[in-house]
Amino acid sequence: MGILDSIKKAFGGAGAAEPTAGTGSALPDSFYIDTIEMERQQKDQFFRTNPYSPIEDKSSFAGLDYYPVEMSLRFALPLNRADEPEPVTIQTNTGEARPFLRIGTVEFEVDGEAASLAVYRGVEHDELFVPFRDATSGTETYGAGRYLEPQETRNGEIVLDFNAAYNPYCAYSAHFSCPLPPFENHLKVAIRAGEKKFK
Repeated sequence: MGILDSIKKAFGGAGAAEPTAGTGSALPDSFYIDTIEMERQQKDQFFRTNPYSPIEDKSSFAGLDYYPVEMSLRFALPLNRADEPEPVTIQTNTGEARPFLRIGTVEFEVDGEAASLAVYRGVEHDELFVPFRDATSGTETYGAGRYLEPQETRNGEIVLDFNAAYNPYCAYSAHFSCPLPPFENHLKVAIRAGEKKFK
């Protein structure tokens, strides 16, 4: 588990009972922001030096571009859980279909506007997965959408942290196949948090 995963769990601890932004933890915001910034630096280092990096021209790689950390776009939310997980397939940018389980939805507000996202669980890796597009997709952020890997807290809530939104590998190279956000996860609101478009 990475540092950021540990912080997400701490920030979404048992104290959060209602959908909230930036609450549910005794940890100071500054510690969380510093942790996010450190994770971003570590990702840049990986992309710049690791042979498994999706960056093809590492010599000219100057780092990824991000929005400033926005605490209001970090939520601890109750999961509107489906009676039974629904097997679904999600199409990829290369025309393949990947199997997932749709386990429910989460509801939240951005700038006073209601929004919801479906939450999926991977069949092969058993991790929560939320692919999404929003009003910034194609202009400020990657056109095909971004990903979240939310954490489930001890009291059953979902930590949906848009500061951790990241681009799929197909944003950097055409050699990758990436799931595309289903239509139900196309948001009308602008999510100005997380990773921006790769330049």
